[in-house]
Amino acid sequence: MTDSLRSSAASIAPATGKLAIFTPGLGAVSTTFMAGVERVRRGLSVPIGSLSQMATIRLGKRTENRSPLIRDLVPLASLDDIVFGAWDPIPDDAFTAATKAGVLEKSDLEPVAEFLKSIKPMPAAFELRYVTRITGATNVKTGKNKRDLAEQIRADIRNFMKEHGAARAAMVWCGSTETYIKAGPQHQTIEAFEQAMEESDDAIAPSMLYAWAAIMEGVPYCNGAPNLSADFPALLGLAVKKGVPVSGKDFKTGQTWLKTVIAPGLKARMLGLEGWYSTNILGNRDGEVLDDPASFKTKEESKLSVLHTILQPELYPELYKDFSHVVRINYYPPRGDNKEGWDSIDIKGWLGYPMQIKVNFLCRDSILAAPIVLDLALFSDFAMRAGMKGIQEWLSFYYKSPQTAPGLQPEHDLFIQQTKLKNTLRHLMGEEQITHLGLEYYQ
Repeated sequence: MTDSLRSSAASIAPATGKLAIFTPGLGAVSTTFMAGVERVRRGLSVPIGSLSQMATIRLGKRTENRSPLIRDLVPLASLDDIVFGAWDPIPDDAFTAATKAGVLEKSDLEPVAEFLKSIKPMPAAFELRYVTRITGATNVKTGKNKRDLAEQIRADIRNFMKEHGAARAAMVWCGSTETYIKAGPQHQTIEAFEQAMEESDDAIAPSMLYAWAAIMEGVPYCNGAPNLSADFPALLGLAVKKGVPVSGKDFKTGQTWLKTVIAPGLKARMLGLEGWYSTNILGNRDGEVLDDPASFKTKEESKLSVLHTILQPELYPELYKDFSHVVRINYYPPRGDNKEGWDSIDIKGWLGYPMQIKVNFLCRDSILAAPIVLDLALFSDFAMRAGMKGIQEWLSFYYKSPQTAPGLQPEHDLFIQQTKLKNTLRHLMGEEQITHLGLEYYQ
């Protein structure tokens, strides 16, 4: 190990004290996450799906046989040190919200019922015009303008951390998809953004208020929805100035996750793609929200970008030029949180002969999302203690629309993303990055 690598690991602050994990949104995803963490803490469940808790990481040469768990190598916060805070426009406590969401069965919720009942949502910064299909929104902040609402969120963060004795915090957006907003002049500088908050400009959506409040309070912010939230110059510049990690956007859970597995396989074999038709049916709150065309457009923009970036038709026009890519999301109440994704994929092989791949993924959306919330919170807290700031591209593994530095294309290939994530951890912990060259056998 070189001296520079040793100094990198030595400069990371320890994970001492409690970590507050804040979730704007106390619905299916966040309550599944909270109930799961508590069940794991009590030894009732295993954290399946969480890299931070279950994945190993190879160190050094293969002959060294060093493959510790990530959590044994990296000084992540202990699950026992996590406390949960949330905002939601619906006043239900976490147990009531989880019961209504219908993700977890009664037998899984009952052992942690009293714990979940103790988690009550703080009043949310919420406007129906940004998420039109939410009903029962009575737990809502009021103020003279949007800046006032954002300052109330900052106060909530401070008060919660003081009340629960938390030393550090991370925020993961688990709220609904907002209507589509394109970055405008209000989002270019922090001065323009704060002025727009003062004027309650329509271009400033609620999720942006949470992002601004988190960054101002020195709290890492992770955007789990496709909203324009912290991915514009004003807040990115603020994050760098304040030394705060940010990442996003849109949790990569069901259908898009499989696309980032299958598409790299097609490209690796140089098989062509004629078309990819995707449709989803789901019936939870997310499905109801996405039934609104304005919210669906936000999600569609996120889901459509993946294939083009992975397949690079500009480099391989014979294989991928002008392939058809269609995405549909349909609200179907009987399905609940058990989303069903159908993919019909038309590919071509040797001499242009056509073939088809059919995928029917009956997934559980919140079950797939919950461990992502945990990993993002723990890794973002780690990044903060390691002195990292601004966009955390190494966390692209978890997102449909990963944030990147200006001018860079996002990397969507799941396996490249995983390599980047693990190599970042290796580097920060003073270990050599893995390249798989194996040159020692040829020297």
